[in-house]
Amino acid sequence: MARVLISMPERFLDEIDNVAEAENRSRSELIREALRTYMYRNQVRNSGRAAKNAEILETLLG
Repeated sequence: MARVLISMPERFLDEIDNVAEAENRSRSELIREALRTYMYRNQVRNSGRAAKNAEILETLLG
């Protein structure tokens, strides 16, 4: 598995560690899940926009 080095404020990292500990999982696992969730939501949002744009275009070309 590849490794990635990121920078973040210490307080934010502390919050991440607190959540990971409370959920009994690793920091890496928590961050991977957060990124997967972000990417999924972004994909859904973009596909929704594409559908709306197609609908508008279809209406205009009618």
